[in-house]
Amino acid sequence: MATAGKRQTRFHGRVEGQGLCARPGCEAPGEFRAPAGRGSSFDGPGDWRWLCLDHIREFNSGYNYFEGMSAEEIEHAQTPYGGWDRETRAFATGGGDRPPRWADFADPLDAIGARFRRAAAQDAPRADGRELSVADRKSLQVLGLAVDTDRRQLRQRYAELVRRYHPDRNGGDRSHEKALQAVIEAYTQLKSRPAFA
Repeated sequence: MATAGKRQTRFHGRVEGQGLCARPGCEAPGEFRAPAGRGSSFDGPGDWRWLCLDHIREFNSGYNYFEGMSAEEIEHAQTPYGGWDRETRAFATGGGDRPPRWADFADPLDAIGARFRRAAAQDAPRADGRELSVADRKSLQVLGLAVDTDRRQLRQRYAELVRRYHPDRNGGDRSHEKALQAVIEAYTQLKSRPAFA
């Protein structure tokens, strides 16, 4: 039960003390926020106009999120995988530990599990009993190879990644130079190791 001196806040989103309603001629307090509009500089929270209860109801009844969007923009906004098409901070790691790509998996939960399965597999010993150093294991991660990889698989993966990242194979695109350099360093580290003799 509300006290006599305090106003009851039964409407979700009410924020008191914002001044008068933004609608011209309205003297009611503006307690509900509405975006200033798609044509304004609205870019997330902050660019709001404050309306009274009657005017926010009117605004909400006529609001169309898709107004002014092209058919392609509407389709992109309505995709069931919205947000899953780009890497998140949880999958963006530094160094040679290349995270799994979303595009490699049909289900995002498979991608999450794959990261942890791969980490556990990298700590396992080789089946042939040959030792791998920490640097060897990191190099295998850079190349995306398992600890039981043999010399032939190592060379095949190296050739595949060089073709993928080399600017001559990508129309002169030099945006993959760091990845190419990491691949070359990893292969150089591994090719002379006893485990791959």
